[in-house]
Formats: sequence, C-alpha cells, structure tokens
Amino acid sequence: MVPGNLYQPTKTVSYDDQTDVRSTQQTVKLITQFFAPDYAATGQLLDELVKQLAKQGIPVEVFTGQPGYAYGEAEAPQREMSQNLYVRRSRMTRLWSNRVRGKALNGLLFVIRAFLHLLRHGWQKDKVLLLTTAPPFLPVIGYLISLLFNTPYVVILYDLYPDIAIELNVVKYNHPVAKFWRWLNQRVWRRAKSLVVLSPSMKARVVGHCPDIVDRVEVIHSWADPDLIKPIEKKDNWFAREHGLVDTFTVLYSGNMGRCHDIDTIFEAAKLLRNEPIKFVCIGGGAKRKTLIEDVKAEGLEKNFLFLPYQDKKDIPYSMTACDVSLVSVSKGMESLVAPSKLYPALSSQRPIAIIGPQGNYIEELVNVTACGKAFSNGDIRGLAKFLKTLHNDANLAKTMGARGREHLIQNYTPYLVARNYVDIMHQ
Repeated sequence: MVPGNLYQPTKTVSYDDQTDVRSTQQTVKLITQFFAPDYAATGQLLDELVKQLAKQGIPVEVFTGQPGYAYGEAEAPQREMSQNLYVRRSRMTRLWSNRVRGKALNGLLFVIRAFLHLLRHGWQKDKVLLLTTAPPFLPVIGYLISLLFNTPYVVILYDLYPDIAIELNVVKYNHPVAKFWRWLNQRVWRRAKSLVVLSPSMKARVVGHCPDIVDRVEVIHSWADPDLIKPIEKKDNWFAREHGLVDTFTVLYSGNMGRCHDIDTIFEAAKLLRNEPIKFVCIGGGAKRKTLIEDVKAEGLEKNFLFLPYQDKKDIPYSMTACDVSLVSVSKGMESLVAPSKLYPALSSQRPIAIIGPQGNYIEELVNVTACGKAFSNGDIRGLAKFLKTLHNDANLAKTMGARGREHLIQNYTPYLVARNYVDIMHQ
C-alpha cells in the first residue's frame, strides 16, 4: 500500500488565478474510444481536458470514434478543428452494443483502427501519446507504437482490468486470460512515461501489481467546471419545473448505474422512505438500471421514483441542480478499481452529498474532511434514510454542506487545475 492518507487534495490554487502554465512544443495525441458529444462521462471529461490543454498553449490531436452513448444526432463530424485542437473520428462499429461481448468486440475493432491510424500517419519526436483504458486494452497500442518509434506515452487508468472482471466473478484470478492480462499490464506500465490514476487507492492497487513503477504513478482526480455547473434555485430551474421537482425534496442519482455501483442500498433506503415526501430521480443508464425499474414497480414505488435518460451536456447544469441532495455509490470491493466521476459535478452544484461505499475509501475521507455530506457503508439503509430525512427537515444544514462542497471543488478540482497537472506530466 502507498503510505499516507487516502484523501490527498490537489494543491490549493484560487480559481481566479488562471495565468497560463508554461507552454510546450510537444503535441499531445489523445486516443480514446469515447469523446464528446458522447454522453459517457469519460468522453465529456476528456473533451474538457483537451480544451483546457489547448487554451494553455498545447497543441492537441484527438483520434476517437463516433458517439456510442449519444441519442441525439446519429453521427458527429468526422473532423473538427479549432485553435490548438484537431479531432478526427473513425467510423464506429455497434455490433450487439447492449451486450458485454458486443462492447468488447466493438472496443477491439476501435483499437485496431487506432493502431492502423498511428502506423499510417507516422510519428514525430515532438509528440506524446495519451491513451485511456476506454476500451481496457487500448494502452497496448501505446506500448507497440513506443517499441516501433520510441514514442513516449502516458496512460490514464480509468478502470483497472482484469481486476474488475475478477471482482465481478466474470473470470477467476488464476484463469489464463487474467494471468496474461496482468503480465501485459506490467509490460505496458513499465514502458509508459507516466500512469495517471484517479484516486490514491487506485494507485495503491497499481503499485501492488508493479512496485517498481511507484515513482511514475500520478494521482490526478476527475473534475467539474464551476463556471458550467452553478448553483440554481429549484424555483428558477426549468428542469425542476418541467419534471415537477420544485416543491418536492429530491434525491438525485446522475450517471451510470453499472455493475460497480451500489444501487441496492439506495433502493432499500427508498423503501423505508416510501411514505415520506421524498422523490428519487435516477438519470442515466447502465446494467442495473433495468433491474431497478423492475424492482420499483414490484414494490409499488412508482410515485417515489423518476427515471430519465442521459442528458445533453447543455442541460446538465440544470439537471444537477434540480435536486436537494446527490447520491454517489461504489459497490463493496470496487473502491480501488473505479473512481466515480459523478462526485465532482455534484460538488459543483452546491448540493450536499450522500456517499455509499466501503469504509475507508478516499471519497468517504473527502466528505468527512470537508463536511459537505455524509458517508455510509454498503447496506446501511437506515443510516442513509435517516440522513435524507434530516436534510429534508433542515434546509440550512443542507445549504451549509452544499456550500462547503462547492468551495472545495473550486480550490482543488477545476478543469484548469487538473489540466495543469497533466502539463506537468508532459514536461517530466
């Protein structure tokens, strides 16, 4: 394990102190399957990151696919250009996209296209490759290109595989596929210029697999833009008015309801609150969404829940502030494998946070240090229900907690501050 506290905030810098960081001649080449206008959190975050890098004088080229989660326009432009930023989108295969095997196959096809793209266009020494784990095996092409052209590369580890697959009982720890994947990870990680992880616990997990790279593993948290997501009173919020939430105490879960998220604790707490004037609003998709909808119907809680699809980015400032408290959850055993990005826009919205996850995780420590909400262990349905009732009955407490959370985000997790951390890595 890495020594020190799990929760390590970024160096405090005023959000108004946005002088340009030192410029670099290196061009950043980002390779990722998901990118805006895709509604996947990964795509939206990377869009904000590269725009910030471009603003700070760093040329950025993006190679990505067509939107996979988006439900608006069928196709995004194949090429987009703006100052210091060039985006090229490959055609995207959507075979059985709602199934795990289909997603894996589509991801593999994107990896092949990305590798061929890099081979065709060659490499200059003034470029550094930035790769994500979307799809999980994408960093392998960084390793191969580095062998061929001696190109430096940085990997952003959004998810840790095969660890997640093992935790979900998709594959056994000693299965040949898991063993090969761990061996391949070590090869990729050791040759990388840097590895970026999203939390201290993720760093501990990576270093546990590969102790000799500890000095090249950097913790850079996700972020939210406080200029985009600003506090809005529900009575002044068209989204809240449109969905009848202005006069109802609203508990919001916004984002993926996937296999790594604890939805059961939320549902069981809602059952305890069935007779309270409290409404649960679930925005997004994921593997557990359909099951939750079926459980709500079976329990007769239709009036207590509202399910909405992923929202367009322009509507997120309104959807995130159409509530009185936000939920963030992580399933037991997943705390060092994933880092929920939904936490940061929730902080920016100036609403209190209820965290559901294993004890001792970095999100729990963040909430305790900042007093911007409260954390609950997986299965603590009575504690969660009591907290929601307390906030419903004490608007001043909710307001105070929300203000603390937003101030902490402004001081630590803005796009500008995070982009500056990436610039430092590029200069190493």
